[in-house]
Amino acid sequence: MNSFENFQLRQFNLPQGIHINARVASGTPSTSRPPLFLLHGFPQSHVCWRRVAQQLQQQYFLVLPDLRGYGDSAQPLGADDHSNYSKREMAADVIAVADALGIADFFLAGHDRGGRVAHRLALDHPQRVRKLCVLDIAPTLAMHEATGPDFAQAYYHWFHLAQPCPLPELMIAGCLRQYLHAKLGGWGAGGLGHIAAEDLAEYERSFMRQGKHLYAKDGLKGAGQESREAGEPRLKQQQKQGEASWLFDAEGLWRAAAADDGVAVRGVVVPGVGHFIPEEAPEFTANLLREFFAS
Repeated sequence: MNSFENFQLRQFNLPQGIHINARVASGTPSTSRPPLFLLHGFPQSHVCWRRVAQQLQQQYFLVLPDLRGYGDSAQPLGADDHSNYSKREMAADVIAVADALGIADFFLAGHDRGGRVAHRLALDHPQRVRKLCVLDIAPTLAMHEATGPDFAQAYYHWFHLAQPCPLPELMIAGCLRQYLHAKLGGWGAGGLGHIAAEDLAEYERSFMRQGKHLYAKDGLKGAGQESREAGEPRLKQQQKQGEASWLFDAEGLWRAAAADDGVAVRGVVVPGVGHFIPEEAPEFTANLLREFFAS
């Protein structure tokens, strides 16, 4: 991928046989080029940030990991309670990558599943995060507590993939590519036109690699547990809205969650997009991230 030509593709070996695949910027972080971690969501990989990274690589030392179970990162068998695919474990993986790179603290942005991992990371390791931006999510607990017909229809995969193994895996295994295309082209995206051909091919390769385990083994299966774990943000946060804003007052929910701690929350509605904000509006996203982290 030409747009990653200034990045190194690395694998970080973590304890318990876990390895995390990541694109890491060339050079080293500095005061003028601070570290920024970008976390992808379901059903994607770090590739979703490609066009955003192209525009931010001069201002930030970028680290784009594949979350555990996604892309080319490790896919360990899920524990009976799915705890090894919780957002807490995925956040710990990101911290381990930062440690391996010698990065003490960093800016952090996450989309979809990556936004929830980023939120969990900020709660568990607040001293490591300078500022947090989450894209198109509302607080997990608030979403579950507000479950109704519209939410269940739009987020049916939360409930489907949370069913006991191997039912979801068996139901999806026979139509992996079709399922992937339906997800990537849905949630307000209006088809696959926002995805470059080379990126779609990469998503297909990595999604097909999941085999019978798929993504159903990740934190979706621990949704109830993670809702109970979900706490409040402890740092400056920005929310960008897409699909979630159709169903929830995302900015209002984040403000309410942060009110007791006096945390500053800023919300931005990205015009004319669906859920996949980094790919549907890469220039808009890059500009907003640049402005937010610099302010």
